[in-house]
Amino acid sequence: MTPTPVSSTTIAMLLADARLPAGAHVSSNGLEPALLDGLRSEEVPAYLRARMGSIVIVEAATAVVASRGITDNAGQDWLRRVEAEWAARTPSPALREITRALGAGLTRLASRVWPQDAVLADLARRPLARPVVLGAVARVAGLAPDDLARLIAYDDAQTVAAALLKLEPLDPAVPVGWVLDACATFEDHVTMIAALTTPEAIPAFGAPQIEEWAERHSRLTRRLFRA
Repeated sequence: MTPTPVSSTTIAMLLADARLPAGAHVSSNGLEPALLDGLRSEEVPAYLRARMGSIVIVEAATAVVASRGITDNAGQDWLRRVEAEWAARTPSPALREITRALGAGLTRLASRVWPQDAVLADLARRPLARPVVLGAVARVAGLAPDDLARLIAYDDAQTVAAALLKLEPLDPAVPVGWVLDACATFEDHVTMIAALTTPEAIPAFGAPQIEEWAERHSRLTRRLFRA
């Protein structure tokens, strides 16, 4: 099918919708292992802010750079170069694995929505990490770099909030404010991220505790989320 043209704002809302059938429900963005290790519900806002200053910067920058280079470079070659830089900044094998699995789910969906796009068709044969795929989708949909960065920040925080409601008893209205507060802290990084143009310029901000939690969680046989 060839979709009727819609605004980039509509596409951004679609991609941010947790009901999108792209497999994101299997991830808690590290919240489940964090809670298992003793993180309390009232500490989740700090956890969200920590992600905004580390993992989210890397993934948002990856998506922005991926979206920028496709028009001037061979699509797959450019995206694989971007993914290599993302992988170098994501030392946890468990995090790389789940992010690539999420990329495969998004690629499957995107290649159905935009079947005429050659880059997405190529990705369907060999999917890459989710932020790289989001960059490719952003190019097709006409998402501006700053909106793409904000989309990734919102999606990250909302994934944690949705997982929290499945893992801990809590008033569902409470995490809404936490998501907005976390996204507000991310605004300080948007201008920098939106200006990036080369894979080598992607910032390297580690999150050793989150990476350790992910590795431990990947070895559990009883868990609600994959990560």
